[in-house]
Amino acid sequence: MRYEDYIRKREQRSPTFRARREANEPVFEFQLALVRARIEAGLTQKQLAARIGKPQSAIARWENGTNIPKLETLQQLAEVLGITFRVSESGITVESSADRVPA
Repeated sequence: MRYEDYIRKREQRSPTFRARREANEPVFEFQLALVRARIEAGLTQKQLAARIGKPQSAIARWENGTNIPKLETLQQLAEVLGITFRVSESGITVESSADRVPA
């Protein structure tokens, strides 16, 4: 069974599961965006950590959703990775420089 099929079936059987998954969606999207941006920048977790003065374990915790970085750390990450973070009530989203539309 594919992961997507499993999730769909669980959501159909359990409204509680669906609600919890939806509540965690912004964190999951942030994790994916951070990993994607790091990989596109050609950096390992260790290299990214060194560039922002944090331990590699901090990068791992952000990427696996254990922790969310502080605002000043988001600014450092954005500068190093060449991305923009948008913080809103629904969570943190990432916009790459290629996605930006000139004003």
